[in-house]
This record gives sequence, C-alpha cells and structure tokens, in this order.
Amino acid sequence: MGKYASARNFGFGKQLAYAGREALRAYYADGHYGSVAAHSDRWNQFAHWAKAQGIRDLARVDQQATLERYAAHVASRVQDQAISVQYGQNLLSTVNVTLAALRGDDRVRLSPAQAVGRRSQVRTQAPGSLDRARVSQAATALRAAGLERAAAVLELARDFGVRREEAVKADLGRWSREAERHGAVNVQDGTKGGRDAPRWVPMTDQARETLASALATRPAGSPNLIAPHETYAQLAIARESELNRAREILQTHGLPGYHDARAAYACSRYQTLTGRAAPVVSGRRPTATERGRDRSARQVIAEELGHGRLDVVAAYIGGR
Repeated sequence: MGKYASARNFGFGKQLAYAGREALRAYYADGHYGSVAAHSDRWNQFAHWAKAQGIRDLARVDQQATLERYAAHVASRVQDQAISVQYGQNLLSTVNVTLAALRGDDRVRLSPAQAVGRRSQVRTQAPGSLDRARVSQAATALRAAGLERAAAVLELARDFGVRREEAVKADLGRWSREAERHGAVNVQDGTKGGRDAPRWVPMTDQARETLASALATRPAGSPNLIAPHETYAQLAIARESELNRAREILQTHGLPGYHDARAAYACSRYQTLTGRAAPVVSGRRPTATERGRDRSARQVIAEELGHGRLDVVAAYIGGR
C-alpha cells in the first residue's frame, strides 16, 4: 500500500499516470532523477492507452493480461512504423519497472524483445494487399460489417502509401482540392514525429476513387475520419476501436494489417517507375544495368512514404 489517501493503483493515487510517477520516485528512493523522468514520460503513454481501455485501477484488473494487450498494441505501432523497435522495447521496459514499483514485486512482466520483435530490414514476402481486388473485397466486407472508416483507412493506405494514423487524420477536403489543382496530395497530418516537409503523393484513377469514398465516409463536421465527439485513440487504438475490430476481417482476406497495404503501395509504385516488379515480388534483385533506375525509384518511394533514408525502402519492396 502506498502512502497516499486513495486505495486505487496500489495506494499510489487515483490517476494512473500520477500513481506510476509516485511509485517510481519511491522505487528509486527519491534519487535517479533522470531515470524517473524518462520512465514517467513513457509510463504516461501506457496510462493514456489504459484509459482508452476503460482501466482506472490497475490493482483491480488482471495485470499480466493487461500488459500483454499493451505489448500487442506497441507491437502494432512498431509494425505500422509509428515508432522504432528500440522505442517500443523501451516502452515495455518502463511498464515492467513501473509495475514492479507499484506492486512491490516483479512477478508481472514480459520480455520486451520477444513481445516487440525485430522488424526485418529487408522484406522477403510480397504483401497480400498487392492484389488490389483482394483489398476491394476486404473493404466491401468491412463496410458490410459497419466498419466504413476502417475500410477507408485500408484503401487510403493501399492507394496513397500512408500510415494508419496519417490515413485517419488526413484533411480529406484539402486533399481533394490539391488533387484537382496539382494531381497529387501533400501528406501532412498525423505524420511520424510531426514531420512537416512537403510529401507529395501522385494521384491515379484508383486513388481518386478511394479519396471520393473516404470523403463520403468522413463524419459530419470533421475534416478527417475522426468524429467531432471522439479522439484518435477511440477510433484507432482502444481495444474495441473500429480499426482494431476490423483486423479479424482483414486477416480473413489474407491481409495482415494496414501496414501491409502501405508495402503494397510501394511495390506498385516500383512497378510504375521501373517497368519491373519489385524484387520481393519477382524474387530477383536488379542487374547491374538496372541498378540506376532501381536507386532512382527507391528515392522517389522513400519520399512518398515519408522516410528520410533510402535503405528503409527495402523493408517494403525487397533488397537491392
């Protein structure tokens, strides 16, 4: 039991973020200020996620099951490339430490490396979403299940190469205007790390259909797919959020998740830019005479995906 009046969260306080911070201070005996600050910052992310799950008191829930659910959430963010593998592991390490501080023992924990894994730097399997007909079938099934916005996110990821959060937060009205004026859209909302450099993605006939469909799906009074009364977490992160409920249907259609559609976009763009299937699709690497065009295509794709490094593209289309 902690030293605070509330019995919630093992006696450390009513608010989970506050309770974790106070438990860490006690755990480190009011020393190691840098460690307490770093853990507290990462613990706040867990507390935010837990709140979206309806968890207010960790002492009254199955903590191991909760930790495993959070690990699955962190792993999905790594897979979506919203965060790095190392940061994902750090998030889980913090939860291990803070739970030990709250509980007074270390019986509830997991291995961050096993939970998050290591994303391969070179894709070796063609994305299931490369088959655009399969994506359309999955989107139709999602709409039939009342998951219209999940369908829109899937199609936006496939036809614009955007991350899940970028698809959800895209200012669709602005995209529509840019598509008409420039034949391309500038991805600015929900970007990784808040990057604001211009990131133009070209329009295709299929992309125009997808954008029109997303606009029709957009909740009234909102510039994006988030309704005025809800948050991004409620739509995309919470356990029963629409995007998470859609995953079973995606997998039924052979689609691992939204990030798979982003990889398919990259493979399709490589085909358009080089006239050849992506290495992960063809099963062969570029020949000496093809390497110049291969490098140029990878540079374009890196920019359209919002990556600053050329080598990251191998995780989408295969090695050079």
